[in-house]
Amino acid sequence: MKEYNLYQIDSFAKEKFTGNPAGVITNADGLTDCEMQKIARELNNSETAFIFSSNNDDEYDVHVRFFTPTNEVPICGHATIAAHYARAIENNLDTSRVYHKTGAGILPVDIIKENQDYKIVMTQGKIEFSDIIDGINKEELLKALNVKNSDLLENYKIQIVSTGHSKVMVGIKSIETLNELQPDYTALSKLSASIKCNGYYVFTVNEEDSDILVHGRMFAPAIGINEDPVTGNANGPLGAYLIHHNLVHHNNSSFKFKALQGEAIKRAGVIEVEVRIENMEPIEVKVSGNAVIAFKSELSL
Repeated sequence: MKEYNLYQIDSFAKEKFTGNPAGVITNADGLTDCEMQKIARELNNSETAFIFSSNNDDEYDVHVRFFTPTNEVPICGHATIAAHYARAIENNLDTSRVYHKTGAGILPVDIIKENQDYKIVMTQGKIEFSDIIDGINKEELLKALNVKNSDLLENYKIQIVSTGHSKVMVGIKSIETLNELQPDYTALSKLSASIKCNGYYVFTVNEEDSDILVHGRMFAPAIGINEDPVTGNANGPLGAYLIHHNLVHHNNSSFKFKALQGEAIKRAGVIEVEVRIENMEPIEVKVSGNAVIAFKSELSL
């Protein structure tokens, strides 16, 4: 029997039972793929993170793997925040930078200690712009989301964008429409197989002078997540998308914004996004947020 340190952590929030819950095992050495999948299914969060010791201390500090209730994914924003928050608490870390090996490569994570607590900054993976969703696939997507063409933001192409784990960007005009969405999850799952992308990020842009630029909802039924409360790997790619399509004003050096997600399912949380820019194009994306431990336990296997 081995005892595993098990946490449930609410990311992108400072109040328990808000934001996005993730499971974390901080001492995962020895767990098999099958065991990790069973643990993720049992916890039934959108993702659970498993922290393994490094096999190469010169290259990275820890290896983190991420599982939904149904399968492994390369990387996850809120579970990265959760994993490194738990690790910082356990090890009483000072402000520092660590490197973690993920399915999206070896990436830096900044641990910022402030007010006897931590803020976690995640540098995301390679920015990739893939297909514009048009024609029959666009028709199927709008039908599955139960939105009309007239609901879409003008000049906001529906496109697959990735910073490690791809999402479909769908900009719509009205926050009321956003909060009333009732997607056909079966249809979205079927479309995912066709377009080779499992997540759909539907968002609005607040053009008024507000602290919050974006409100969004993210659906990924093909990997067992009907709706994800607050998604780092949706808002990060969105930041790159906004710069790439010249949809926001910036200084050609960096662009920062905040996104509020999870309101419709009463798990609201705030993500801070920073995009580094060169020659009017995005070259690096970071997402950051707070976290809070909902509970800690031990798992005996």
